[in-house]
Amino acid sequence: MNINKDYVINKMITLLTTPSPTGDTARAIDFVDESFKELGIQTRRTVKNALIATIPGQDDSKHRTLSAHVDTLGAMVKEIKSNGKLKLTQLGGYAWSTIEGEYCTISTEENGEFTGTILLNQASTHVHGDKVNKATRSEDNIEIRIDEKVHSKKDVEALGIHVGDFVYFDTRTDVTPSGFIKSRHLDDKACVACILGMAEHLIKNNLTPKYTTHFFISNYEEVGHGSSASIPEKTFEFIAVDMAAPGDGQESTEYAVTICAKDSSGPYDLDIRRQLTKLAKENEIDFKIDIYPFYGSDASAALRAGWEIKHGLIGPGVDASHSYERLHEDSIEATVKLGVLYMMD
Repeated sequence: MNINKDYVINKMITLLTTPSPTGDTARAIDFVDESFKELGIQTRRTVKNALIATIPGQDDSKHRTLSAHVDTLGAMVKEIKSNGKLKLTQLGGYAWSTIEGEYCTISTEENGEFTGTILLNQASTHVHGDKVNKATRSEDNIEIRIDEKVHSKKDVEALGIHVGDFVYFDTRTDVTPSGFIKSRHLDDKACVACILGMAEHLIKNNLTPKYTTHFFISNYEEVGHGSSASIPEKTFEFIAVDMAAPGDGQESTEYAVTICAKDSSGPYDLDIRRQLTKLAKENEIDFKIDIYPFYGSDASAALRAGWEIKHGLIGPGVDASHSYERLHEDSIEATVKLGVLYMMD
C-alpha cells in the first residue's frame, strides 16, 4: 500500500499553523471541511460545530466512525494587571512550565491580534537571582508581556484586549530532513491529517469501505466532551485516532502506530484490539500495544455519554505530549495504513 505522505504532511503543516484552541476552532474546522470537499466527500456540521464527513460503504446497515480532534491546548486572558501584563487561564491540561518563554498571540474581538511572550513574572536572573530557579510555575506567576507600549491596565484595554480573549501559542512547526515533525499541537492535528490521508487514499484508489464510514472531527476533546454527542446513529464501532505517548515505561515509539489497550477511562474493546493487531501483523505494519495512565479520548467521551458502541484507539507516537512535541513520518504512514485496512476489513 502506497500512502501519499506528502499530502498528509502538507495538510498537517497547514493545520498546525492554523490556531484552534478549544473554544476557538472555526478556522481549522473550515480548513478540514474544505479538504474533504476537495476529495468529493460529503460533510455536515453538528450544533457544536464539529465536522462529520461520510463515505458510503458496501454495507449501509451499520456504520463505522473514526474520530480525531482539531482543538488544541491554549489559554484565555484571565486578568489584566495594573502593570500592563496579562494573567492566563488554561484551556486543556498542561504544566505551566511547558509554555514558559513561548511566543504567543492574543486574539481580540475588536482590534485584531497582538503578539507577546509568556514569561515568569520574575524572569530576570540579574534582578531576582536564585528566585528564578526556585519559583514554582503556576497561574499566579506566569504572565504575558505584550509587544506594545503599555504600562497600565488602561493602556491594555485601549488596545482592545479584554478578559476572555483567546491566546494562541506559537507552534514553531518544523519538518527535518530526517523525517521528524516538531511542533506544538501534534496532539491531535497529526491525527486529523492522518484521517485526511486515509480518506484521500480511498478516493484516489477508488476503494469502497466495507461499511459506511464517518470521519468525526471533534472540537472539544481537550476539555472532555469532544464526541459526546452527534455520533451518527448507525455507528456500531468507533475508533479514536489520537496520539500515542512514548516515554519511560511505555511501549509506544515515534516510529510505529500504537493500538491502545487501556487508558484512564478503562480497557478498550478487546475484539477491536485483536482485529487491529491481526491487520497490522498480516500486513507487516510496525505497531505497538500500549497503556496510557493519564489519558482520555473521543472514544472515552462517547462511552461516558452512553453511546452503545465498540471502541478502539490508534495513533502515531508523539514524544513530549502536551509540551513541545515531535513525531516521525514513519508513524504517520503506519497509522494511515492501519486505518485504511480497518475500513476495508
